[in-house]
Amino acid sequence: MGDMTAVRPEDTAPGPVRPEELRSHQWYGTDGLRSFSHRARTRQLGYLPEEHLGKPVIAILNTWSDINPCHVHLRERAQAVKRGVWQAGGFPLEFPVSTLSETFQKPTPMLYRNMLAMETEELLRSYPVDGAVLMGGCDKTTPALLMGAASVDLPAVFVPAGPMLPGHWRTEVLGSGTDMWKYWDDKRAGLIGDAELAELENGLARSPGHCMTMGTASTLTAAAEALGVTMPGASSIPAVDSGHDRMAAAAGRRIVGLVREGLRLSTVLTADAYEDAVATVLALGGSTNAVIHLIAMAGRSGVRLTLDDFDRIARTVPVLANLRPGGQYLMEDFHRAGGLPGFLTRLTDVLHLDRPTVAHSSLRDQLSDALVHNPEVIRPRDRPLATEGGVAVLRGNLCPDGAVIKHIAAERHLLKHTGPAVVFDDYRTMQRTINDPALGITADHVLVLRNAGPKGGPGMPEYGMLPIPDHLLKQGVRDMVRISDARMSGTSYGACVLHVAPESYVGGPLALVRTGDLITLDVEARSLHLHVEDEELARRRGEWSVPPERFGRGYGALYNEQITQADTGCDFAFLARPGEVPDPYVG
Repeated sequence: MGDMTAVRPEDTAPGPVRPEELRSHQWYGTDGLRSFSHRARTRQLGYLPEEHLGKPVIAILNTWSDINPCHVHLRERAQAVKRGVWQAGGFPLEFPVSTLSETFQKPTPMLYRNMLAMETEELLRSYPVDGAVLMGGCDKTTPALLMGAASVDLPAVFVPAGPMLPGHWRTEVLGSGTDMWKYWDDKRAGLIGDAELAELENGLARSPGHCMTMGTASTLTAAAEALGVTMPGASSIPAVDSGHDRMAAAAGRRIVGLVREGLRLSTVLTADAYEDAVATVLALGGSTNAVIHLIAMAGRSGVRLTLDDFDRIARTVPVLANLRPGGQYLMEDFHRAGGLPGFLTRLTDVLHLDRPTVAHSSLRDQLSDALVHNPEVIRPRDRPLATEGGVAVLRGNLCPDGAVIKHIAAERHLLKHTGPAVVFDDYRTMQRTINDPALGITADHVLVLRNAGPKGGPGMPEYGMLPIPDHLLKQGVRDMVRISDARMSGTSYGACVLHVAPESYVGGPLALVRTGDLITLDVEARSLHLHVEDEELARRRGEWSVPPERFGRGYGALYNEQITQADTGCDFAFLARPGEVPDPYVG
């Protein structure tokens, strides 16, 4: 992968941007009263003039908090970033921003992704900042930070939080999330008891860092690296590895070089970069959540990315990462096997190799010395896990604006299936009644959950991996066709159709399904069809009424008013639209 920690000439040598051309010069470098005040307040912070005047001011946006185990080490990593900034002649300032803990925040951190994006944008715009280092990794933090940074368009480098160490239980190696679902179902099926569950509780997550499967966190940090906004190889370094400290310091050095070179984020986040990120996600067998997030991120970069682009690219790339939940290995194995640089060498025929990254003048240069060290973890093209990318986009009268399925994580026999629907109007009702014998649920039924989308959830929670009824688990059933307008965790698995758009809460066709209706899923044909005549659907629509608003005030009311649908990225309409935003008048 090369030595990402070596100081290169361009990291420290002055580039085309002179000190008086720095954005921060407006705050610090003029002769007016305001600059005098800003300098005086910086002395109040304890800094000498020579420590900051004329130097690039680097904002370190840190999503650390005491209740985010994915990011609990980022307070320390920020010190490494600062070390690198100082070494390169910059002036680092750390800013705390929203933490968005996937493991604790309710109803879902997806409700707050756009809030962090907005916070990122406005913080960078309103302070004397010349460039930014963005520190995140837990599912929503990566897209949120990059969406906000793209909107303000300063030089930026992303520092991924890194995956946690592999889990362990007795002789088993565990993957967080994926094995949680598996063993929870084993408990419900009566295969293990409370004592085993208590042991698993202590073994699933053994260190700081995000999920070490190819869940949403690893998928999005890999997408960030494929986009070219991280140091090479950064996305797979385990959170507690000393290499993670070195990578953070290297990012701190590099951001100073980017500011001096005047290399804004828009130079890196091009249409070609987003196509490569989509190809990477699909070849990794990555999370379905990446579909929503990459569409939203691309929109902030002025790039139109659609569901059809995902389906088109999926047909050109195989799945080559043998990683859970679709494969066998975990992220530390992937890192030792060559990480994303090694992985991308398997895809050079579909990548845009001449585009720039934050670390190199071209992706081609960045991959020039990358190698694959373990072909079982990173498969060769002639021995893929699947011949097509891991996510399929479905169309049909049940999802006119699209739906997605991670078909490589489903049982094969369910990829073409017709069965009667069992409909649940909301997640709480589903939890309360799923095991009711009166429902008569069999393995052939199609479980349908509605009112779990962007507005209906609210926030589109990860409800999409609907639980299989206990009596079927005890019979050995481990997968069923499940359909919803929700998302699901990237660590989840099964024949789960997700992101049905438009969602039921706004009157999408999912709102009209009734228990007993036949539904056909055909992944090969990319089809999801409700076998109900148009006239009957029109009659049902006439009986449907708009649900009451969930929020009378506050952020929730803003969210409900502005949120877009899944097929367009669930951004806020007023943030997604084009338009100029001036820099603040400094005075």
